[in-house]
Amino acid sequence: MDLDFTEEQEMLRETVRNVCEKLSPAEAVRELEDDPVGYSAELWKQLGELGLLGMTLPEQYGGAGMSMLDAAVVYEELGRALAPTPHFVSCVVSAGAILAAGSDDQKSSILPKIATGELIVTPAWLEPKNGYGAKGVQMRATADGDTYVLNGTKRHVLFASSAQQLLVLVRTGDGERDVTLLLVDRESPGLELTQQMSLASDTQYRVDFKDVRVPASNRLGDENAGWQAWDAVMHDAIVLAAAQAIGGAERALEMTVQYSLDRSQFGKPLGAFQSLSHYMADASTNVDGGKTLVYEAAWARSNGKSISRLAPMAKLFACQTYRDVTAMAEQIHGGMGFTIEYDIQLYFRRAKQLQLSWWDSRYLEELIAADVLD
Repeated sequence: MDLDFTEEQEMLRETVRNVCEKLSPAEAVRELEDDPVGYSAELWKQLGELGLLGMTLPEQYGGAGMSMLDAAVVYEELGRALAPTPHFVSCVVSAGAILAAGSDDQKSSILPKIATGELIVTPAWLEPKNGYGAKGVQMRATADGDTYVLNGTKRHVLFASSAQQLLVLVRTGDGERDVTLLLVDRESPGLELTQQMSLASDTQYRVDFKDVRVPASNRLGDENAGWQAWDAVMHDAIVLAAAQAIGGAERALEMTVQYSLDRSQFGKPLGAFQSLSHYMADASTNVDGGKTLVYEAAWARSNGKSISRLAPMAKLFACQTYRDVTAMAEQIHGGMGFTIEYDIQLYFRRAKQLQLSWWDSRYLEELIAADVLD
């Protein structure tokens, strides 16, 4: 495994960091908290002009054809900046599912629009009181002629108000994995959106389906074959979620180290107290270990190797590190660290939210255990 970044990858990192510093400073992140739209049109446009919206898509569909390691570099920087953007839901997860399961016509007509930012697609996957696995998809799609009729509820649908289409996971059979992927127009009659308030103050919606009719031509792939594609796409996606987490953890640690040097107590900087310095030393060790694990997973995927164990391990460890580092950071900042005036609380809240999202710790542990024991 070669983890020496190329000159082009370092330039990519610098470019994304500069864009985020300019268009996604902490002030912009604050302004977009609990916003019904939830992202900056200017940042979205800039990411498109840089070719980053289609970064992992093949060039034939208007993408840049970047490797997973390239994409991990991008997501580290997005994580550092807490950049509020539908990039993950549209350009990573939804685009990945369409690329994996869609027909040639669907890929040719949809993916170039995602790559330019003209079209936003977001997954509608999780359901109230149901889990992250295939069994958690219980919302039925009933066949009626050349259409499907959908009734039920999806929750935690990110950027649903901005998306032109929803990638909906539905149950079409009685087997555990009898799940089908459908593209549903957001303006479909019977589809209702209700904004949800979250720990991260990001833009999430509850989506209720009341006799929503979807043409069978909007199905991605074969009926009952959706979970296989979804599972493969999610393994790719959580590598980037892990990169996002480790980027946020690294930035939170940098902020805390600087605070410990600037803030004095009993006549000396906080960082001079041994117990606090040891906390930061442990955090630095974990952040570096998490980065190595993320890079290994991204490298393995880029080189055609299996990530069935590495991807869950990376997401599990990176998100736990992110949560622990930001909790430690809050302790060193003291009570004022929890106030909205300080930026560290932005990272603390998003760390826990990311840990719970896109396969939580328990589901990731099950995946790792199955791979180890089998």
